[in-house]
Amino acid sequence: MQITDYHAKYYAHELTRQRRGDAIDRIGQSLFDASVDLNPHQIDAALFALQNPLVKGVVLADEVGLGKTIEAALVLAQYWAERRRRLIVVCPAALRKQWANELAEKFHLQTQVLDAKTWKTKRADGVADPFNQPVVSIISYNFAARMADKLRVIPWDLVVFDEAHKLRNAHRDSHRTGQAVREAFGGSRKLLLTATPLQNSLMELYGLSTVIDEQLFGDAISFRRQFMRGGEDIPGLKERLKEFTKRTLRRQVLEYIRYTERKPLTIPFTPSEDEQRLYHLVSAYLQREGSYGVPRRQRHLVTLVIRKLLASSTSAIINTLETMVKRLKALEQKQESEDDWLERLISDEDVDEDVLDEIEEAHPDFEAGAENTADEEAVELDRLRGEIAELEQYLELAHRITEDAKSGALLSALEQGFEHMARMNAPRKAVIFTESRRTQLYLQQYLEARGHLGKVVTFSGTNNDSVSNAIYKRWLAENQGSDQITGSPAVDRRTALIDHFREEAEILIATEAAAEGVNLQFCSLVINYDLPWNPQRVEQRIGRCHRYGQRFDVVVINFLNKRNEADRRVLELLSEKFHLFDGLFGASDEVLGRIESGVDFEKRIAAIYDSCRNEKEIEAAFDALQKELEGSINKKMQETQEKLLEHFDAQIHDLLRIQHQRAEEQLDRISRLFWSLTRHRLVNCAEFDQEHLQFTLNTSPVEKVELGEYALIQKGEALPEHCHLYRLSHPLGEYVLDTSRRLETPTVELEFDLSSHPVKFSALDPYVGCAGWLELNQLELDSFQREEYLVFTAVTDDRKLLDQEHCEQLFQLAARQSEVSSDSMAVEYLASTAKRQLDACLSKALEENQQYFHREREKLDSWAQDQVSSTEAKLEDTRAKLKDAKKQARLANTVEDQKQAQEGIKQLERQQRRQRQEIFDVEDEIEARRDELIEALERQMHKRSTSHQLFRVRWRLV
Repeated sequence: MQITDYHAKYYAHELTRQRRGDAIDRIGQSLFDASVDLNPHQIDAALFALQNPLVKGVVLADEVGLGKTIEAALVLAQYWAERRRRLIVVCPAALRKQWANELAEKFHLQTQVLDAKTWKTKRADGVADPFNQPVVSIISYNFAARMADKLRVIPWDLVVFDEAHKLRNAHRDSHRTGQAVREAFGGSRKLLLTATPLQNSLMELYGLSTVIDEQLFGDAISFRRQFMRGGEDIPGLKERLKEFTKRTLRRQVLEYIRYTERKPLTIPFTPSEDEQRLYHLVSAYLQREGSYGVPRRQRHLVTLVIRKLLASSTSAIINTLETMVKRLKALEQKQESEDDWLERLISDEDVDEDVLDEIEEAHPDFEAGAENTADEEAVELDRLRGEIAELEQYLELAHRITEDAKSGALLSALEQGFEHMARMNAPRKAVIFTESRRTQLYLQQYLEARGHLGKVVTFSGTNNDSVSNAIYKRWLAENQGSDQITGSPAVDRRTALIDHFREEAEILIATEAAAEGVNLQFCSLVINYDLPWNPQRVEQRIGRCHRYGQRFDVVVINFLNKRNEADRRVLELLSEKFHLFDGLFGASDEVLGRIESGVDFEKRIAAIYDSCRNEKEIEAAFDALQKELEGSINKKMQETQEKLLEHFDAQIHDLLRIQHQRAEEQLDRISRLFWSLTRHRLVNCAEFDQEHLQFTLNTSPVEKVELGEYALIQKGEALPEHCHLYRLSHPLGEYVLDTSRRLETPTVELEFDLSSHPVKFSALDPYVGCAGWLELNQLELDSFQREEYLVFTAVTDDRKLLDQEHCEQLFQLAARQSEVSSDSMAVEYLASTAKRQLDACLSKALEENQQYFHREREKLDSWAQDQVSSTEAKLEDTRAKLKDAKKQARLANTVEDQKQAQEGIKQLERQQRRQRQEIFDVEDEIEARRDELIEALERQMHKRSTSHQLFRVRWRLV
């Protein structure tokens, strides 16, 4: 279709204007640019988060597996599209990379992961404030708490809290991290993500509400009085939660998401005598108090790490023993101790890249690598040399073990797993997870020597071995000139290895690095060669494969050491209490959400290994831990959560279906407008393939934009090979939009051609042969948020008014442009009509904004009542104490007791009089505060409105 500069200017403004509220077109740009098929419940959740500009934040509490990350990413992308780019994600340390990859790969957002190390590096590179950058910053809760003073001074547009249940006690003074995070982001808009908003007490909902806005409820006293002790106004609480909390259930979206199952398989193995002896010797050494090999200050962390390696492989424990011997020999020679030896051990092994961060989160005073110098001063050389000799004996024994029994069991596991894949017609792919890089290397060599040569690829935190380097170089050559190459070697290496696994290899041996932010839904066989004690880690691993987009049931294989009772109980605990390995959804929200810190849970299990000397003690300790877990699941709270947060009826299906339909219509409209606009603006720079929505860019109007093939982003379709992805936020797309918005559009005549248009517009039929005048104005309203409206005004020569829809349809038609002379009377009538229409549009917008105002006013009224209620509750408490004191006075046996009781009564009576007076004072104070807030809202409702003309034309329809 041939369009004019007038079409182009209208299209560009339509595609970029800022919308209000929760209409589906508000997130049209983000939906269009996202490289992921979005489900209607995710769109619905994102719109809920955007709906009311006066709400200071919301909680998205979907059940696990429904894509809360995608929902939040959609909101972040929309803020980015609206040029509001002070954005930050606060999440557990282990999820930072996952967030970075998800935002970059699926939403094309620029991100940075910040921690203490990267912060210092950026500062050293001359960045004044690493937080205040035009990227989405991603940080851990611990780092946010430590940097609260620096975060507080930045006017964040949006703060996303993942796993937000970590803040459920943030209202308590004792919760240091929660208090610091609340203060850091006090005035910012927030998005809280949690599958477990309520677990043990309704006060957890109150705690989350204070993170968002301290005026959602009164103080803790009034909350307890209304909704807990005696009050239990569940309907009232549900009504107030509706404004800022949304929860979607899995059963509500089965129409859109097909879930596959997890199928568990346990492979038993029996360690050799030498393996068993080495295990017992090292285990006993770790249990010993006061050994030099385990620094006192780092004892818990060191034993936790070494036990992981001990259970992993002989290769892993050999490296650990060698590191310990080297350190003890340095002590013997009175050399400086390697302060970073533990950090280096963790780094060398890839055990868990975030373990130090998580330990630091639990113990802020802990410093990685810090030694207790008192240990070195009190060294007894004879005992030290004896310890060195002992460890060297362990090393000698370890070197005699040439093959681990568990690696033999791995061959059987692969054979059984691939049989399952064959029966399902699933790809012959397996991912093997280990916690040690040494074990990874051992398994690679072991498998390649036993029939899997050329079929194995490894994945770790660095990916810089010779095989990985060769795969990376080949991938760079194959994808030269395409958008696949990001320019970040770390990201591109990861992509190259995953692509190689998908297309060529059969087995991926991965350390914990692959459990973060890597999508392996094309693989449906997960083997836990080493089983983490942290259930959240296990869930992360399986979630790489068992996720949205997985077409087959996922087989999860674990190994059982038949000679280790503690290992058996850990597997039993993870299987039967956490349900990690079977069912549709894996670990339940209720159970996983109760583990405040996965590292703390690991330490609980490590303590059992350290303290229990025989099977009887192990049984008793695990029984106690299991009982504690069961006791933590509060059935009453689960029922309360269902009443408060879960609703299920037939209407939800209908609403989601409508949402889905509207989203598809909006995406189709954006696609048509953007494609037409691109063809118009790049007509002299590119050759276009209309059928496939692709073009070849021969000359670039924008610096640093590559020439070559481009394909318009299309949902559900893979990007053609060696094509660049073309979308609204691509530099070339932004050029097309920006230059079109600024086009010179003098008054001309446009002759619109209805007769040759492929789609029939019956509404325009009465106007065929008619002519008149038309103008397009943009109305900008600064209210609770910035809103932009495009208002068409068109009249015929006999002064009949065309409505907005008629004008929009006109600009879907091809048009020819010609010179025109002005008609002052007609133009004057057009201008006066346009002013009336602009006034009507403004009036309607302000009327709709009144709804936000009334909802916020109701919230403030409720908050004021809560505060007064709290004061009344204190008075009632004093009255009850006074009544009880008078009763006790009547029962006094002696004059002294009677005198003491009367003194207490007088004191309570004075307190009662003071509190009666306080009620009036508090009422006045709260009313004044509420009125002050309402006045501020009224001033904000209509700060400023302006309008300007985009173009005026003479129109004719043929």
